[in-house]
Amino acid sequence: MASQRRAAPPRGRRPRRSPRHMGRGSGCSELGMAGAAGRCPDCSEADRGRGRGRGVPPCVPHLGMAVDEGDVLPGALRLVRELRPGWEPARVKTKLFTDGITNKLVACYTDEDMVDAVLVRIYGRKTELFVDRETELRNFQVLRAHGCAPDLYCAFQNGLCYEFLPGIALGPDHVRDPHIFRLVAQEMARVHAIHANGSLPKPILWQKLHKYLTLVKMDLSPKVPNPSLHQDVPSLETLEHELAWMKETLSQLGSPVVLCHNDLLCKNIIYNRTQEQVRFIDYEYTGYNYQAFDIGNHFNEFAGVKEVDYRLYPSKETQLQWLRSYLQAYKQLTQGEQGGTGPAVSDKELEALYVQVNKFSLASHFLWACWGLIQDKYSTIDFNFLRYAKLRFKQYFKMKPVVTALQLSK
Repeated sequence: MASQRRAAPPRGRRPRRSPRHMGRGSGCSELGMAGAAGRCPDCSEADRGRGRGRGVPPCVPHLGMAVDEGDVLPGALRLVRELRPGWEPARVKTKLFTDGITNKLVACYTDEDMVDAVLVRIYGRKTELFVDRETELRNFQVLRAHGCAPDLYCAFQNGLCYEFLPGIALGPDHVRDPHIFRLVAQEMARVHAIHANGSLPKPILWQKLHKYLTLVKMDLSPKVPNPSLHQDVPSLETLEHELAWMKETLSQLGSPVVLCHNDLLCKNIIYNRTQEQVRFIDYEYTGYNYQAFDIGNHFNEFAGVKEVDYRLYPSKETQLQWLRSYLQAYKQLTQGEQGGTGPAVSDKELEALYVQVNKFSLASHFLWACWGLIQDKYSTIDFNFLRYAKLRFKQYFKMKPVVTALQLSK
């Protein structure tokens, strides 16, 4: 989705991509015939016949076709003919992105600057282990209704079509820039403020962790001999103990439950220099969760993904600057304007959030470590997922005594 992502290399060269964002084959070998756009089953006739209020997700057309993940261009072009019937087929250009997130991604456009581009995202095979696609679609719509996501053009059998956002996808250097990280903090506050005053469901963190651990158990079972897997990977007993400890400890910290992105690594942030704004992309893991988890997870991602370097984890000084920008924006959005300089943020509030965030960063390490073990079994991407998982577990146990020592002030 980011405009700076590289086009696919020549045929025959397999790109080496980052670990958490790799698509796999969907296993679909045939293209279904495109049917008429279906109506959203959740929309009433009254909704279809009148304008809908802000915050109410619009209907999304459904096209009855699938795209072959192994050969995406014919299917993508067929979808675009349905969505843009006025485009001359000979003028349509395509660009295959190689830094996708668990999926294949291709842009179809006619203007050289790609302002009219339609992005076609094809789900990767086995991604249903990690992603509830119906929930992803609903979250996409909710975020779009609040101005936090691009236009969603349609859903099809194994993917989505949506608007291209111009800009650059951030890297580890960008997220350390105070000007940019303040924009990121403010945008996260904007997402977190959605439904902030309404009735909130339970956080998805524990359900997700239990699900991942259940999948991991199948790989770590003594009945499945795998010496390389067991080396430097905690035992099942240890993992279960740590999960129980986290649930008991972290759930008592009082972190609010808000709508979270839950996967805000650098490449999922698009910076538009012209408009001086950032937008978040890829909502596969979006859901209600602890505020501090979303922030702590983002801070962990300062270390990068391809070449992980936890020396890049933000210092306390940087975190406090980031968190102050976040709290000012979040309080203004949820409590309203309080004076000409915006809502005041006390040192006590700031320190409390700092402690919560760093404690929840442990859950982020644990979650993506388990994720890496599962990907090591299922993914066909040329990446060392097992090494990545071991790095996350190592950092979890390294940081556990450090963040456990942090105390919330009374």
